[in-house]
Amino acid sequence: MLDQLEIAALKKLFPFAVFLSVALASLVLAGFAYFASEEAGRIKFTAAADDAFARIEGRIDLHLSLLRAAHAFFDARGGAPTHDEFKRFVDALKIHDTYTGLRGIGFLKQVGKDDDAAIEAEIFANYGVPRKVWPDSGETRRMPVVMFEPTDQTGDTSIGFDMYSDSARRRALDAAVSTAGVHATGRVQLGATSGGPVYPGFLVFLRVDAATSQSTATEAVRPAAGFLYAAFRAHELFSAALGQTPLLPVNVEVYEGAPEPDNLLFRSHAGPDPDLAESHLVTRELVVAGQAWTILFRPSGAFALPSSPVIPVALGLVGLVLAAAIALLARWQDRAYSAVETLQSATEKSLLEKDLMLQEMKHRIKNSITRVLAMARQTASHSENIDEFSASFAARLQAMAASQDMLTRSRWQKADLEELLKTELEQVFGKNLEAGTLSGPAVEIDETTTQALGLTFHELATNALKYGDVGRGKGGLTVAWCVLREGARSTLALTWSEASDEPLTIPEKTSFGTKLIDMNITRELDGTIAREFGADGLKVEIEIPLVSQQTKAGSRSSNRQ
Repeated sequence: MLDQLEIAALKKLFPFAVFLSVALASLVLAGFAYFASEEAGRIKFTAAADDAFARIEGRIDLHLSLLRAAHAFFDARGGAPTHDEFKRFVDALKIHDTYTGLRGIGFLKQVGKDDDAAIEAEIFANYGVPRKVWPDSGETRRMPVVMFEPTDQTGDTSIGFDMYSDSARRRALDAAVSTAGVHATGRVQLGATSGGPVYPGFLVFLRVDAATSQSTATEAVRPAAGFLYAAFRAHELFSAALGQTPLLPVNVEVYEGAPEPDNLLFRSHAGPDPDLAESHLVTRELVVAGQAWTILFRPSGAFALPSSPVIPVALGLVGLVLAAAIALLARWQDRAYSAVETLQSATEKSLLEKDLMLQEMKHRIKNSITRVLAMARQTASHSENIDEFSASFAARLQAMAASQDMLTRSRWQKADLEELLKTELEQVFGKNLEAGTLSGPAVEIDETTTQALGLTFHELATNALKYGDVGRGKGGLTVAWCVLREGARSTLALTWSEASDEPLTIPEKTSFGTKLIDMNITRELDGTIAREFGADGLKVEIEIPLVSQQTKAGSRSSNRQ
């Protein structure tokens, strides 16, 4: 047994031992909090970098869809539209207003080295100015630019330039000759060949096959008539992608291939935070039309860490001062462990959601491209001339874009039916709908229903403007809807009514717009549609199931301005 002296000695040492143990625990805890704070900062910035990467990837895919739409236009014109048709098509796309960074769309012809005179005659017929095929080349084939739009009134100085004479462009062209699909060049200096301002960028080529009969060539071996190409100015393209709100606190560098100074394609103006540039560096790989890019993301000066580094230091000081408060320190330690565990769980969930979001975005972009291509082909096959095609195609693209914009604002979850109707009708009839035009309860619809109804409302409104009394200011338009419930099943019933002073009869010929409406309702949405042409006008009854939709209680005024 311990004697009194030993017990007294232990009592004297106990406070010191407690102080040392608690102080040590406090210092360990402070260090742990510091490293947890550092990891949280890296996770937060990785999420911002992934967001920037998705913006860049989505912007490029959107721009390349125009090149594919132009390819569909060439196919609809047998691979050889006139310059005037091509110019009207490109002008209708409004490239400079909507697709920042895309210099324009051009067409190269594949000819022999002795065909310069024929190409120069074609350029003169297109632009009315003499232009030589240049430069001289020792290659056995030539691929001069014969059309490029949009351009100024005097013609673009790149017209006549033989792109096959340049080694960087030749590699991508050879790939396009042998393999279908889009093929990108490496970094090139746009404008260097024409003597104008020089812009770093890249080109993307897409082969256009010559029209041949079934007896002379199969689809797999059709000869190439030429190549569509899109010219991208790197700085404008990436600045537009990253300039969307909210602005991201990232510094971006894009390299062709390996991240070396000679391969730099773009660097954002906002410089990196010198304290976090290397510790929070995020690297991503992106393949654009067969060309590999390396993208480096670093925090800019606007990036804020989730917690201040002062906190771990203050924690250590408090631990030293309050070393005697063992219970409080133990509780704090337990809370810190719980916070770290919660942070780790939230981080894993955030990373999983981000990955799913990126995959879903890729899937939606591919689906959108497929719908645009199909719409381009169908519109072209039902159009009598290029003006009708351009107007119809552009209007349908705008209707599709309006639906996409509503879904984007709701993070691709749901869209409001009345807001969708109001958006599509205002595009056709103007910004001021009469009171009472729209009436019905609040209904939220999913992505598929939004896209299909957006095109349906656009076609109905266009037909009313072109053929009905509504377009001549003599008739009225009302759209009413309600939700019918039968057990667990809900059905949206919508009535489109156009008043007319004269009796209406069933049209003898079914237009493409009518077919598009029926296909959207019956095939896309598994619904029904019925039209009634009467003495007082037209009534269209639409019913679609709302299996996964939700309706809000109550109704609201439809005359929202």
